[in-house]
Amino acid sequence: MAEEKRGLFRRMFGGGAAAPDAVEPPPPPPDLPLEAEMPALFARDTGDAGLPPHPLDDLPGAPAPDAPVEHERVGWLGRLRRGLTRSSSALSGSIASIFTKRKLDGATLEEFEEALIRADLGIDVAASITRTLAKERFGKELSDEDVKAILAAEVEKVLTPVARPLVIGRRGPEVILVVGVNGTGKTTTIGKLSAKYRAEGLAVTLAAGDTFRAAAIDQLKIWGGRTGSKVIAREAGSDAASLAFEALREAKADGSDVLIIDTAGRLQNRAELMAELEKVIRVIRKQDPAAPHHVILTLDATTGQNALSQVEIFQKTAGVTGLVMTKLDGTARGGILVALSSRFGLPVHFIGVGEGVDDLEPFAARDFARAIAGL
Repeated sequence: MAEEKRGLFRRMFGGGAAAPDAVEPPPPPPDLPLEAEMPALFARDTGDAGLPPHPLDDLPGAPAPDAPVEHERVGWLGRLRRGLTRSSSALSGSIASIFTKRKLDGATLEEFEEALIRADLGIDVAASITRTLAKERFGKELSDEDVKAILAAEVEKVLTPVARPLVIGRRGPEVILVVGVNGTGKTTTIGKLSAKYRAEGLAVTLAAGDTFRAAAIDQLKIWGGRTGSKVIAREAGSDAASLAFEALREAKADGSDVLIIDTAGRLQNRAELMAELEKVIRVIRKQDPAAPHHVILTLDATTGQNALSQVEIFQKTAGVTGLVMTKLDGTARGGILVALSSRFGLPVHFIGVGEGVDDLEPFAARDFARAIAGL
């Protein structure tokens, strides 16, 4: 079994002949009309503190044929800390400027609360942290490390209830529907998940349900070839609900453990696209009333507070059961994950801090809390 897993990883991520489907990913498609209509609510904000825009996680997606299993020999915690550097540096800078040689008084607490809000932790969380700080240390001098320790402990309290793994119950097949706004990394996330599940010995089927983009279909085929996952796809422009129905039927016939369905990026002001998503779910339930067993919303951390509105809208439309947050390494707004957890309480299954297959990992509350606090 160990040798089979090593062979699988070599086929997926380099070290030997590439899989037959492992061709170079196609170039990004031209902007679609629906992206031109993207409202301010869902605008990508990649201008954090004058930093250059972070490349989209959604393209080209699949790793290069000769890429090693680990692009750098760094453990996950190290990559997490490195990925959250922008977020933790912003908070650390604020803490240093506020608490240096000052006793904790009302003015200091107010400044600190404002800094937490600017870091996108949310008003409720910021207020809770400052209350705790006032209760424990009012009138006393605090070091940077004291404040960071309290910050990490309070953030961990918020995140612990939502740090829940995506459990595959092997109900044959377990259906995972992946939804989200354009550019949040849906297709890439699906590829990374398929790699993880195949490495665990599960049979995986992928459904190329983003029928609006030929590039997304090709991208999923590449991931299927790399991971040894079956891919159900049709030509661009096909009916997504019909494809989902066919994919579930074939996944059942093949004895797949997991069926992961990609979907087109959609916006709340495109009623026909949101209606199509509802149709996909209705059609799936004609074969299995319990499906989809998981509805995973991918979120781009660089959108900051806009992620709150995305969760609210997709929860109403698709019944979101869990979250995956990508591109935490491309923004100083990693605190938005804390605000989301406080407001919605949805499980956070995975977080991404890079484009490598090993940069998407199960969410751990303590690790994240300490990393964002700069500890």
